[in-house]
Amino acid sequence: FNSIQPSKRMTATTSTTTTSSSIAPEAKAAMWQAIQCMNDPSSPCLYDVTIICTTDDHQADFWESRLSQGVCSGRNNNNNNNNDDSPSLFPMVLAVSEDWANPSGAGNGLGTLYAFEKARRLAQQRHNLDIFHLLSSNEISAALYHTAGKGTRLAPLPASENNNKPGVKLPLSHVLQDGSTAPLTVLEAVVKQTGIYASSRLGRLSVFWGDQVFVPSSPFQYTPTHHVDILCTLLDHVPSAEEWTSQGLDKYGVIGVSSAQDQNAAQVEKVDRDTAVQMWNQLGDIGRVGPSLGSFSMSAHILQALLQEFAHELIHKEAKFDTDPHFWMPITLPKSDYVQLMTQKGVDEATSAPHHDRMTVLKNNFLESSTGNSSMGVFGAVDVGKSACWWDYGLLKLYSTNNLKLLLEEEHEEASLLRSFYGCTSKRMDSTVSELIQVDDRSCLYSSNLRGAGNVVNSILSNVIAVDVEADGAIIVNCTARKIRAGKGSILYNLVDDSEEGIVAQEGEVVVSVTEEDGSFYKVRSHLDICGGKAWKEV
Repeated sequence: FNSIQPSKRMTATTSTTTTSSSIAPEAKAAMWQAIQCMNDPSSPCLYDVTIICTTDDHQADFWESRLSQGVCSGRNNNNNNNNDDSPSLFPMVLAVSEDWANPSGAGNGLGTLYAFEKARRLAQQRHNLDIFHLLSSNEISAALYHTAGKGTRLAPLPASENNNKPGVKLPLSHVLQDGSTAPLTVLEAVVKQTGIYASSRLGRLSVFWGDQVFVPSSPFQYTPTHHVDILCTLLDHVPSAEEWTSQGLDKYGVIGVSSAQDQNAAQVEKVDRDTAVQMWNQLGDIGRVGPSLGSFSMSAHILQALLQEFAHELIHKEAKFDTDPHFWMPITLPKSDYVQLMTQKGVDEATSAPHHDRMTVLKNNFLESSTGNSSMGVFGAVDVGKSACWWDYGLLKLYSTNNLKLLLEEEHEEASLLRSFYGCTSKRMDSTVSELIQVDDRSCLYSSNLRGAGNVVNSILSNVIAVDVEADGAIIVNCTARKIRAGKGSILYNLVDDSEEGIVAQEGEVVVSVTEEDGSFYKVRSHLDICGGKAWKEV
């Protein structure tokens, strides 16, 4: 695979697939070890506490129930703080809504702190349990997943899930606790994948985005050496100016890691190579450089320092701070460099300079405290590997591209990893197909019943019930109809149609159903070439 390419929040814009021979043996072994860990039914990789930050209380209720009955129900945990034989409360799912005063939200920095505090109160009310205390004493691990927002970049699929964007279905099913099956959602896939870091992060809060799945090509088990560590793809050298530009590092957030034993790191954003190196001067010699994925973990100690520092904003639900520009860059960069970067982002010095002063005081006070004055550094990096495999479902085109990788042959290592991750043991699973329907060798059928006649070519059908089907290069998920006609590149999603003409989608067309409050529904049509994020703003 190509090295993971970065973005504002690590959003892939292109996708390539390479064969097994192009991957180093140690990277391939690391990825398959990660997949094995994710799929181990005897000991599922899970955080003790899973916190979901949602758009509203309805979504919070949905995710608490769904995750508790699904991917977060799969193991017995030895953490029993009652010291008796009563069942463990872990793994625990706590879902909370981001009811922030500012319509634009809290940002992922304040949003992380607010969601954790809200989940902490919820656990206290329900279970008389202080999850922060358990984190501080290294008794549990916790992960927080950001899912708030309408998902316009993935439109129109989230609209078909009542704007619950992480609830968008993938074309595979999984078994719930009661033995029933249900389509696997994007968030469930993310929770399943990210759990591989849980065993390394006792006493830490991990923070992930709710629409990205990745398989690291570097070892995922590690010993944290910094109070904050951020996932990134590290090169083993500082790129030349030409490499920096060709790899797009001048457009996104980049982490520089010191070659010294402490391996302290700092973050810059949207600068050229020489500017980055100059801003990293305080680290000394830079040994490794790479784009940030944005996901991070932090110790309970620095979590407490941040909670105390931003207590006013959290109480009054005001301001908007993101982690990269408002937390990590001001604590890792000199003031003049930070002001320069923020000026490029349209923030004037009168705003950025005092904020840097504020974060510097926080950092200095933390380092002088008993918890901060330890062998751990403040900010470091965790390498996911240059060959890491990454599937982003946050964009409509990437939803199509990454799902269609299931059709690729076995010599494509990424396709094999993807099928293994989703538990695909064959291209036809739990499906019934009439003898009058011709299905080619590349197509995938999952939990489907095709009763009549037709042809399925180079397509993926999941949870589909139909009589007459003609599909060529299409993705069809959770649809029931008498007749289906799906052209190349089309996506049919959550549709029910009992008409004689059935469901028809032209090449590249995306058709979904949206349910009204009274239970009625209507069809929404879009196209793969339409960027929902841009189109939504123009409406």
